[in-house]
Amino acid sequence: MRDRIAEVKRATNETDIVCELNIDGTGKGDIATGIGFFDHMLNSFARHGLFDLTIKAVGDIHVDCHHTIEDVGIVLGNAIKKALGEKEGIARYGHAYVPMDEALAFCAIDLSGRPYLVFDAEFAAPLIGDYDTQMTREFFYALSYSAMMNLHIRCEYGDNDHHKTEAMFKAFARSLRMAAGTDTRIEGTLSTKGSL
Repeated sequence: MRDRIAEVKRATNETDIVCELNIDGTGKGDIATGIGFFDHMLNSFARHGLFDLTIKAVGDIHVDCHHTIEDVGIVLGNAIKKALGEKEGIARYGHAYVPMDEALAFCAIDLSGRPYLVFDAEFAAPLIGDYDTQMTREFFYALSYSAMMNLHIRCEYGDNDHHKTEAMFKAFARSLRMAAGTDTRIEGTLSTKGSL
């Protein structure tokens, strides 16, 4: 099997981002976006997905965190898509429930090549540190469309916004790890169409 590694760069008037992703890593994260809680979430994603992930982002966070988080979603989604290549031999589907204290999150993924997001979560506070809670949906939307994945993610319940958000990122990580996993019995792609 080929190395499933990708590097993606994106520079606009609002952000400058470099992302390196190894799907078959060991969970090493090296993240610097200028948004502390977001760095924590991306490191959790890397660790629990067993992905090696480096993200260096410089954005207009003097405005707010929106452009940086959204553009990191675009870049990470592109890196996932690039690293998976033609998706030969992958399981395609992944799902996970992840609890964190009083919160429980669920995620399901289909690496179908058809982007779609279903997001179901509510937050009590507008901010977690300098992270806008509204940006959780925007991040997953940007990622799902640039990765061309069908992504369903929801917080089943919870009281603490930190716990709810972290449980969702970890559920996403574990779901992607499952979906990107390989099976030697799969010839080509797992689709009656012959491609994903």
